[in-house]
Amino acid sequence: MTKRKDARVTIALACTTCTSKEAVNKSTGMSRYTTRKNRRNTPTRLESKKFCVCCYKHTYHKELKK
Repeated sequence: MTKRKDARVTIALACTTCTSKEAVNKSTGMSRYTTRKNRRNTPTRLESKKFCVCCYKHTYHKELKK
């Protein structure tokens, strides 16, 4: 009994403040994290507060589009 699709997928989280800074002026880079989430339990986009190495502070990281 195998499942057709795996419930767990690997996603990328990107810093929200670094992406907004990129539009205004040039930033040094973008902080990204990878994690896994269960598609059935969390169908919406994941948002987590993590440390951004570019901003040097804790900021919200949102799930990127595929």
